[in-house]
Amino acid sequence: MPTPDQLKQLRSLPQVEEMLRQPALAAMTAALPRTLVVDQTRAQIDELRGRVLAGDEVDLSCEAVATSVVSRLRRLCSPSLRQAVNASGVIVHTNLGRSVLPEPAVQAVLDVARGYSTLEYDVHELRRGSRHDHYEALVCAVTGAEAAIAVNNNAAAVMMVLSEFAQGREVVVSRGELVEIGGSFRVPDIMRASGADMVEVGTTNKTHGFDYERAITERTALLMKVHPSNYRLTGFVEDVSVQGLRAIADAAGTARESGPVLVYEDLGSGALVDITAADLHEATVSDVLSSGADLVSFSCDKLLGGPQAGIIVGRREAIARLKKNPLARVLRLDKLSIAALEATLRLYLREDNVRRQIPTVRMLDADEVEVTARAERLKQRLDAVLSPADGITAIEREVARAGGGALPMCDIPTTVVALDLKRGSALGCERYLSAENPVPIVARIRSERVLFDALTLLSDDELDEVAQGVRRYFAGLGSEEPR
Repeated sequence: MPTPDQLKQLRSLPQVEEMLRQPALAAMTAALPRTLVVDQTRAQIDELRGRVLAGDEVDLSCEAVATSVVSRLRRLCSPSLRQAVNASGVIVHTNLGRSVLPEPAVQAVLDVARGYSTLEYDVHELRRGSRHDHYEALVCAVTGAEAAIAVNNNAAAVMMVLSEFAQGREVVVSRGELVEIGGSFRVPDIMRASGADMVEVGTTNKTHGFDYERAITERTALLMKVHPSNYRLTGFVEDVSVQGLRAIADAAGTARESGPVLVYEDLGSGALVDITAADLHEATVSDVLSSGADLVSFSCDKLLGGPQAGIIVGRREAIARLKKNPLARVLRLDKLSIAALEATLRLYLREDNVRRQIPTVRMLDADEVEVTARAERLKQRLDAVLSPADGITAIEREVARAGGGALPMCDIPTTVVALDLKRGSALGCERYLSAENPVPIVARIRSERVLFDALTLLSDDELDEVAQGVRRYFAGLGSEEPR
């Protein structure tokens, strides 16, 4: 039950019609549909009612409520998905859209978006074509696969493989690979949703070949390996390679009436070339295929550096089955994703293009001298807008991350500009840059200082934006005394 004080506050909540007479909202009503202003006003009053009942201190004056409603309307009428500056040092930043597209992919998206396209039209045969044709030959050329199909992400790819080949049958997987990644994607859950029966083998830290051999029955459809994505087991550990699984599957297949056992790896991060960051080797799709996997699936917006998509590669007859699966239409890519994917894959035909033009790969292989020079340019810009009373900057060596569930143990050397604030606070500055600056800037805090990582700053324009964002933050503090 509300307290007497809360009841008094609830009675003082302004009415909608009363609020609409406020000058700020009257101006909004002149510019926007009246029903929209009314709905947002009512929503704000409902929110305040809930906060009163929760015991929060709230300003119920008409002026304060009108200001809040105007803020709601401005947020509603402004894009929430917009460009941001990544100064965090996380290269494949899931919350910031993962990989930055290479310029040829951006141009391809613009070209296709502006008008009609040849999405499912064969210009040579003058008949209906297949959207798979735009990327399949390129995928095969750069991975060595016999065939390929792309869907809207790698989680969808995993679901599609399990649904097609293992529905009502068994999938053998190591206990050490029953991962959960972002968005609550858990291997046991995806198995259950696909209709496959999961058979766990081995222990958390050690799984041997004989564990798989003992688990195979007439109902076994797949031996599955799962990329550990965002964690690593170290120490007293052992697992079975794809090559080892291939030998086990072949031996079991010859002795079974139900036919061959397929080997499938969910590779996750999807490297197509050697990623040498911090001398950590990441298996490429080609490596896994040549080791004997029948099917491999991987993300396109992680180490590959392209748009959001999931690609399944493998034997021609297996991919043909996937193309006929009803999920192929449910999970298919749209024209913009296909345009970006095709343009990105085309860069992989020449490795020098990959390391020069694909931002994700370029950052993972970044020259430390270049990163330091970029940090020095940022420091100069920050020093130009800071007064001694605002704060001081310093260039420091730090560690960046690949992010996106890829290369979790990889320490990538980087250079940051550290801002030590003399007034305001590191948390306040970080919040301002993210939420109030015209272009959101995402940095990180360490030891009460704001760190701007030069590795993930893409251009001198972004350096300028960081400096101007910091200038705006201190200007907003007004004449606040130094700490």
